[in-house]
Amino acid sequence: MGSDAKEVEEKTGPIDLADVPEEEQKKALQFTAGDMPGPLLEESSFATLFPKYRESYLREAWPLVTKALEKHGVACKLDLVDGSMAVSTTRKTWDPFVILKARDLIKLLARSVPFAQAVRVLDDDMSSDIIKIGSLVQNKERFVKRRQRLLGPGGNTLRAIELLTECYVMIQGSTVSAMGRSTKNLAAVRRIVEDCMKNVHPIYHIKELMIRNELAKDPKLANESWDRFLPRFKKRNVKQPKKKLVKKKKREVFPPAPTPSKIDLQLESGEYFLRPDEKRARELEKKRAKSAETRAQKDAERAKDFVAPKEPAPAAKKQKRESESDKIEALKNKFKAQAQVRDKKRSQGDGAVSDYVQTKKKAKSKA
Repeated sequence: MGSDAKEVEEKTGPIDLADVPEEEQKKALQFTAGDMPGPLLEESSFATLFPKYRESYLREAWPLVTKALEKHGVACKLDLVDGSMAVSTTRKTWDPFVILKARDLIKLLARSVPFAQAVRVLDDDMSSDIIKIGSLVQNKERFVKRRQRLLGPGGNTLRAIELLTECYVMIQGSTVSAMGRSTKNLAAVRRIVEDCMKNVHPIYHIKELMIRNELAKDPKLANESWDRFLPRFKKRNVKQPKKKLVKKKKREVFPPAPTPSKIDLQLESGEYFLRPDEKRARELEKKRAKSAETRAQKDAERAKDFVAPKEPAPAAKKQKRESESDKIEALKNKFKAQAQVRDKKRSQGDGAVSDYVQTKKKAKSKA
């Protein structure tokens, strides 16, 4: 008996999941209708709102939604007045987790995901993620440009993300809906979307995913770090021209005063209370004053033709005249200079006779 017990213990030892094939693992983890012995004790319900433009589509697809949820024993309700969808458990619900799947289904339908794709969320191996991007960018124009980067020209960028992550991605308004079988791939989609809203282009993540998929095919690199193979991109801060600040005009609290009418002007001047003959006399005076002004203007314009033009004055010749005082000072300076020359000669001593006596010049001999 002791040997048989040892053999049983050896057979029922810890099992490594890597040795068990995937098909058998799925069968063991499946939850069927007979696994829960009794009904649920409490009712669980979830509700969500949907936009007005989805009303016509949901009205057409709602019979398909009720049919898909009836298989799992979940009740659903469409309220077109309040614009809401609700799901709740019943006594026929045999899977306690299916209510969370039904909640994800109505959320995806509200975010413009078609029913054919949204119904796949009810599968056990399928999960979904709704990414809110409306609050990540404050400027509306910048938000629209960065959201367009996720789509790419002709939707090519979005298609590349779907192929590399093996997820279904739907961009609508200020949310991005994603569905996939792997939570790792859903996390990659979320990272791409959030980084795109932070001004990181999706092409960098697409390149990285392509390299990772190629490296995953090589079993030799399964236990090694892939950092040396992955690209490293440098952030560049490009200076953008600053926009000129436009000063806003101050809004006046009160509206502008209305223009005064003819009667208001007459009341201010007192003309309104005058007799008709006085009014006529005033009008005649105004007309006469106006005619006198116009006559004076016309006479001034006619007189301009008879005014002689101004002739240019002849240029005055500049004559240099020295004053008498200047002449006297010049003579004084002249005499002083001569006296100084004489004093110098006397101080030199006796000079030659020829310096004081004028002699006759010798006559030149004729040849």
